[in-house]
Amino acid sequence: MIRDEIKAAQIAAMKARDTVTVAATRLIQAAIKNRDIELRTSSATPDDDLVVTEVLQKMIKQRRESIELYNKGGRPELAEAEAAEVAVIERFLPQQMSDSDATLAIDAIASELGATSVKDMGRVMAAVKERHAGQLDMSKASALVKARLS
Repeated sequence: MIRDEIKAAQIAAMKARDTVTVAATRLIQAAIKNRDIELRTSSATPDDDLVVTEVLQKMIKQRRESIELYNKGGRPELAEAEAAEVAVIERFLPQQMSDSDATLAIDAIASELGATSVKDMGRVMAAVKERHAGQLDMSKASALVKARLS
């Protein structure tokens, strides 16, 4: 499980006195704990690795936006710190699909559902998220689905 990998990486980083990894893994664990608390009131409990993957992808997205803003604001040292956190977070994500594989998967789902226009985008995205949530960035998937159905 991804949670166990994060915990083991944190312990190893503490022993190696790797402050960047320790800080990033603490942030990851806090975000996962917050997500667990949110899910307590939920009726359906999704797969644990799926929850952790969603949290990690959200964290990466936030940090990439921060990097862009820091670079625009002339704060390269803060952008570098965020980039270091992104590198640590990405270590725990499952292998992502390549663009060609993602396009093939989306084409297969769209043809399976009989989707022909942009009006069918919601159904296709729901199927893509259900089948490939941990392997594919949903913003990238959305653009590919839109291009396929246009």
